[in-house]
Amino acid sequence: MVATSQPTATAAGLRVLSRGGNAVDAAVAAAAALCVTEPMSTGPGGDLFALVFTDGGVEGLDAAGPAPRGASPGQPAAQFGPTSITVPGAVAGWAALAERYGRLGLEACLEDAVELASGGFAVGSRCAALWAAAAHVPDQFQPVPRPGCRVALPDLARTLADIACNGPVAFYQGRVGEAICSASWLEEADLTAFQPRWVTPLEVSYEGHTVLEMPPPAQGIAALEGLVLLDRTERTLIDRITCSRLALEDALREVRDGADVGHLLDPANVDRRLADAPARLTEPGGGTVYLCAVDADGMAVSLVQSLFEGFGSGVVAADTGVVLQNRGACFSVNGSVEPGRRPYHTIIPGMISKDGCLLGPFGVMGGFVQAQAHLQLVHGLLSDGLDPQAALDRPRFRVEGDRLLLEKGLWAVAPALSVTGLRPVLETDRTHFGAGQAIMRTSSGTLIGGSDSRKDGCAVGW
Repeated sequence: MVATSQPTATAAGLRVLSRGGNAVDAAVAAAAALCVTEPMSTGPGGDLFALVFTDGGVEGLDAAGPAPRGASPGQPAAQFGPTSITVPGAVAGWAALAERYGRLGLEACLEDAVELASGGFAVGSRCAALWAAAAHVPDQFQPVPRPGCRVALPDLARTLADIACNGPVAFYQGRVGEAICSASWLEEADLTAFQPRWVTPLEVSYEGHTVLEMPPPAQGIAALEGLVLLDRTERTLIDRITCSRLALEDALREVRDGADVGHLLDPANVDRRLADAPARLTEPGGGTVYLCAVDADGMAVSLVQSLFEGFGSGVVAADTGVVLQNRGACFSVNGSVEPGRRPYHTIIPGMISKDGCLLGPFGVMGGFVQAQAHLQLVHGLLSDGLDPQAALDRPRFRVEGDRLLLEKGLWAVAPALSVTGLRPVLETDRTHFGAGQAIMRTSSGTLIGGSDSRKDGCAVGW
């Protein structure tokens, strides 16, 4: 089974599985296809995090790049433009996944993406809305397409074909690498020095299951601490809101590149935090894609890939079709740019297991809402016993500053939520609440998937 936010990407993953590939091959194929069919949210110029479940264990891939080594220490974070760009890690991440776990190789995995970019694709309705809503739509992606319009991206097709044939060196060096450096403050040494990292995920126990997330610089600890806090409450809606606030507050304060955040899960800290009043949260925006795949052998992949905000920095590397991310905007959480280091990262893939056996991959995209949405999704799956589609479509809340954004299904309880100290807002725009995918394995081995109705995607298996 494969679940993504665009049918074309789901189909790409399924085709790779039908050709003898495994879940990693399917995930890479789907991720590359999303670079084409959801270009405002993801692309080769962005970052990637993944969790891979295999043989009873889970390994994490951190493919997020740093700010340039030559950046000025203490420089304020730029939201857009050349100095908001960090080293893109996605392409190196694809290659690392394919080399370590894949069966078919990178060329086979990128075949569908190249074909979609060169031959064109029909733009989904929610994709078109996100395209139009982007703060900076590059000239190469103008005019903004209407739903159903057919769009081809020949420059991106050529770049993807080069990567397929020659591997990541075709991206980090040569014409593409030179174009990235010319369009940004990155230097050739920043690109050639980048290497993705295999890391040990963070984990907690919740409802008798193990929930796994990525360590810093990703904000996975916010989801896990929120669940640990929630486990000591009655798990009401107000409890879920409060625990999300407390955990995200801790993450914004402590998550940094290389930080050790395990103490946030210590019982003493959990007891202390439950006695505290949550503080006001401030955060940048953001946009992402999430996908997951499970194969017949029980391998599972949970993968997030992102440009951060819509069309990232707004900068395209010359005639490569590569939109460069503005992940450097998240240095605003750190206080200023840190040369050669990574900023706070919002993107977090999730995985659930029980007694060493796979339950399934899950994730919700959408900038800083992700940790809050992970808590709500896991609670729905494990505490309330919802199937993946029902858990994903359940109305969500989002804490944003002193506001409590509520989807329509929660409007009736808005008056009772004033006790949180937040101002309830009846929000009609569903894009504020993220969108996710999930695949869960039943006790009989059947896979049940879900794809969030807030995007264009689907979950399909056989």
